[in-house]
Amino acid sequence: MRKLVAFAGGLVLASTAFLLWPRLHPRPENQRPGKSPEQIVFVRSKDDVVSAGAIYTPPRDSTKPIALIWIHGWGVNFYYPTYVGIGRALAERGYATITANTRMHDIGNVEKYSWGKRVRGGGYWGVAGEEVRDLAAWVDFAEGRGFKKIVLIGHSAGWAAVRLYQAETQDERVAGVVLASGAVRPPTGADDAQLVAQATRLVSEGAGDDLLRLPNRSFPSYVSAATFLDTVKSPPEFKDFFGIQIAHPAVTRVRCPILAFFGTNGDVGTEADLKLLKSSVERQSTGPKRVDIIMIQNAEHMYTGQESQVAQTIAQWVETLLPKEAGKPSGSGTQ
Repeated sequence: MRKLVAFAGGLVLASTAFLLWPRLHPRPENQRPGKSPEQIVFVRSKDDVVSAGAIYTPPRDSTKPIALIWIHGWGVNFYYPTYVGIGRALAERGYATITANTRMHDIGNVEKYSWGKRVRGGGYWGVAGEEVRDLAAWVDFAEGRGFKKIVLIGHSAGWAAVRLYQAETQDERVAGVVLASGAVRPPTGADDAQLVAQATRLVSEGAGDDLLRLPNRSFPSYVSAATFLDTVKSPPEFKDFFGIQIAHPAVTRVRCPILAFFGTNGDVGTEADLKLLKSSVERQSTGPKRVDIIMIQNAEHMYTGQESQVAQTIAQWVETLLPKEAGKPSGSGTQ
């Protein structure tokens, strides 16, 4: 009997290990080479920050007249594997796609040198409120490649940059904006008064690069005083962008259509969040022409393994934004 119990226990352990192994074991990266031309490109913002990106271009005779610009999330960059996969898949569907860095790329970077002083960027040191300058440069870049209409896609924290840009500029070149696993609900709880005071003091003393340790986190988390203060000072209409709790949210300044989606497999939001987003926007007296929502099946936050499905979702939606008689853009950016 003891041997039987031990054997059964071992069988259970082996079965559990077999099921967990694919999740725990490092997964080989499986991005395949693109079928369309790809090029590393750069833009310079009006405040002299150079950002890199990649453009994925379909064959000239199949290029649609709307270009797509994908803005990265916190701590990553334009060449994150799934971003590359989505860019390639969109190019296969006829859409020139730019995966673009902003000054917030990676955890830390050197944005530029100003009067001999190093200016840091990235998730720890960047000032997210200044990303609109980078987006403006990318939209100008796409227009320079012959595209009169652009769709801005913000993944995760990149959605905050996209929504800020379009709400502030109401850029008529932007035909639509996409929330890809971005924040829907406003933050809860009051800001930490001690951290706010500390950050304010450091910034006023010219020490905005000094790091603050954020409390109540499951692992050590840091952010610079300048980065923290920029987030804290975000106006209420942007913190509650869709007007879930407040009147006159910033979404009312956006006139173009919105597409919003999450993955079904442990993303940062759910279908309930998407429905709340849609109902909140629809009760506003002004705002987007329409709001479309969808869940990406079997996808987690970074869409690993579901790049084609994400691309297909975006492409089908953008198709509805095309003019009825869509001509090809002059100088469509193919090399």
